[in-house]
Amino acid sequence: MADLKDDEIERAEFVFSIYDCDGKKNIDAFDIGNALRALNLNPTLQLIEKMGGTTKRGQKKLKFEEFLPIFSQVKKEKDQGCYEDFLECLKLYDKAENGTMLLAELQHCLLALGEKLTDEEVEIIFKECMDPEDEDGYILYGPLLKRMCGLEPPLMSL
Repeated sequence: MADLKDDEIERAEFVFSIYDCDGKKNIDAFDIGNALRALNLNPTLQLIEKMGGTTKRGQKKLKFEEFLPIFSQVKKEKDQGCYEDFLECLKLYDKAENGTMLLAELQHCLLALGEKLTDEEVEIIFKECMDPEDEDGYILYGPLLKRMCGLEPPLMSL
């Protein structure tokens, strides 16, 4: 791919090899989103589906030559959030303008708005990325976002 640098292709090959679970030089289309996220992209579920991702395992397989154009296209997409975008969104819930928000509001946002998460997914995020809430139910959202965006290591692994 002319628009991908050699090091990007090399990283894509490495990530692809991780998701090549059976060693047959292909990945399940179900794993496209995870592979793209491992390449520091942030595709929406809608974009993953548009690029050929599936919602169930075993429906479709992709070779590396098919994955590269997907990586290239998603890399060009402007409709991806980043740390700064997410930070601006959560500032809307920061009533005291001190870097905190109610844990209950964050939980509601993750479960009910946009691409909704499951209770289990929210639990994992809180366990791996969130510092304890204070006695009034507030959390610091900046460190949480940094951990979620991969800018800081998670608090603990599962």
